[in-house]
Order: sequence, then structure tokens, then C-alpha cells
Amino acid sequence: MAAEQLGFDGMPERLYACTPSRLNTWQDCPRRYRMTYLDRPMPPKGPAWAHNSFGASVHNALAAWWRLPEAERTPAAAGSLLVRGWITEGYRDAEQSAAQRERARDMAERYVAGLDPSDEPVGVERTVATRTARIAVSGRIDRLDARGGELVVVDYKTGRRPLTSDDARGSLALAIYAVAASRVLRRPCRRVELHHLPSGEVAAWEHTADSLDRHLGRAEDLAAEASAADDDYRSRVPKPRRGEAARPVDHAPFDARFPARPGPLCGWCDFARHCPEGREAAPRKEPWAALPVDA
Repeated sequence: MAAEQLGFDGMPERLYACTPSRLNTWQDCPRRYRMTYLDRPMPPKGPAWAHNSFGASVHNALAAWWRLPEAERTPAAAGSLLVRGWITEGYRDAEQSAAQRERARDMAERYVAGLDPSDEPVGVERTVATRTARIAVSGRIDRLDARGGELVVVDYKTGRRPLTSDDARGSLALAIYAVAASRVLRRPCRRVELHHLPSGEVAAWEHTADSLDRHLGRAEDLAAEASAADDDYRSRVPKPRRGEAARPVDHAPFDARFPARPGPLCGWCDFARHCPEGREAAPRKEPWAALPVDA
């Protein structure tokens, strides 16, 4: 007789470990989620995106600026850091890269010119984490400020699209960061801000305890769906034993149960070449098509 797997009443439920990015990827498209988080080896991605290189260069420069001694935190220093750390991947050619680098340098210098160098953040590129009865979630905050006894989550944005308070209010990531920061540092954190560097505008939202709870509930719901997909995938694609070559995988059953969500954003997907529905919905954009300013 086969042995029966015994369960134990009252045992805690397994927490789903995730990041806001993982949850948002599941929400956007299960096909992209599978290729990003489940397929091993990961399918080859398309060419690097220039707008990602642009954004990462600006983020890195601002983080490094706050790590300088206070007396060295000048606009010129931000520009120098940007140039030294410039990421060149994804641009059409060296000329376009150089032009975008100058625009990014100007953007970084204008932004820090409006900051108080002595107003030391609580954290820069700080990782925070929290858990509920169902998930263990972590993420990294661009900047965490202290204002009037409370914490404020600051997220830098370098894209073309202007932002509004609705963007800040609806951001799952910002809400999770606010909850996690509050719990880790034991200080209230309700305000979240999107700093749009191209325009210099700040889109902000002041959360309540109820609105933060709603975001956590939304995160738990997404995690439950993604966890079910993970379990389904693993049941169909067991891990190879040590020394055993990985076997070819038939993704059709998984994709039938968790279908792709084709739409206009498919043109920006790293895995479009592997997704017939995505290619039909939106051909892949040029790597520099989403730069924050016209080339």
C-alpha cells in the first residue's frame, strides 16, 4: 500500500515570497511571468531598451549623489556622476547616446538643484520587507525621507508620460513600500511621491490605513493567483536530478490555463519573439522608442 501524506491541523500556510515587480508582472501577463520567473533557463530576451538604460543611469547618479559628503553635493557633482556611470546599451548609435547623456545630465543637475543637501534621507536604495498571513514581500525604495516625524516614500520617474496623483494612489509598489517602511522603522509612513524628473513635477498621495490595507489585500490576491500558477508549472515541469539534462518542456498546457494578455504593451515586452499573440498584438518597438525626450 502506498504511504499516505499526512497533514497537520493548525500548521501555518506557506507564505508566498515575492516583490511588487513579480506581482505586477503576473497581473500584466501570465506568459511574461512564466518566461521571467519560472522558465529555466530563461528564454533569450530581445535587445536592451534605451529608456531602461537612461532611467538606470539617472537613478544610479542620484543614489551616488546622496552618498557623497554633504559639502560635495552640488548640481555639478550630480552631472559628473551621471556621465561617469552612463549606460550605453539600447541606443541607435553613439551620437544618440551622447545626446541623451547630455539631456540626462541636465535633468539630474536641475533636480538636485532643488534639493537641500543637508536634508539627509532615512534611506537611499533601501530594501524593506514585510509579511502578512499569506505573503512575504520585499522591495527597494529609491529614497525614503523623514518629514515632520513621518516617513515619505520617494520614487524617481524618467519616462515621457506626465504623472498625476492617481498614479501615486494606484501604485501597488509604493503602497507596499510605505507599509514595509513603517513596520521596519516603527514610524508612520502614509505619503508616497512620484518625482517626474523630466518635468520637475511631483505626483503625491496621502494614504490612509484603509487604503494601505486594500493594497495589501490586492497583493495577497495576486500572490494567490501567481502561487497557483507556480504550483501548476512545477507539477508539469519537475526539476531535473543532479547530473541530468533538462528535458524539453511543453508549455502548451500551462499557457492554456494561464493565457497571455496581448495588448499595446506587447511591443515593449522582452520576450515578444517567443509569443505569437504578443507579436500579432504589437510588433516590437525600436529600442530607443520610449526615450523620455525626443531623440
